[in-house]
Amino acid sequence: MATVHKISGDFYEDSFALIALHSSMEDYAMAYAINLSLNFNFRRAKEDLDISKNISFPIFEWKDEENDRYYTLIGNSSSKEESQDQNGLFKFEPSFTKYHLIPEYKEVDYLLKIEQDDVDVEEGIIESILSIPRIITAYILDTENLKSKNNLIF
Repeated sequence: MATVHKISGDFYEDSFALIALHSSMEDYAMAYAINLSLNFNFRRAKEDLDISKNISFPIFEWKDEENDRYYTLIGNSSSKEESQDQNGLFKFEPSFTKYHLIPEYKEVDYLLKIEQDDVDVEEGIIESILSIPRIITAYILDTENLKSKNNLIF
């Protein structure tokens, strides 16, 4: 008889903070603006985050060795062109479907994930982010009650 080992959900406790960003900037411009304003060093990851075979989200990451933190900037939405057999006036126009990394926060444009041990750093980061001209607002999301928390494990 084979032994089955199960790992409970509370065994893996990943401590991270999640900041929601609202802005109309492109992802590369957002990473550049945060790099300038907060003196970060975001770089585009070699591979995107793939949720399914056709849905991917570009990732910008930076490991802060001095403060022992790992930052990840990721867009909350991704569009996929879908081909549809349509008749009529718009039969040659492409159709796009929008997917969200965190569906319960569809209005959020970008997510800044901060993996760290201490959790009191976010307020200073939010103040600096809000000083960037094209960012509308930024706030901390409650990660304990997220239904799609597994999408943030990468």
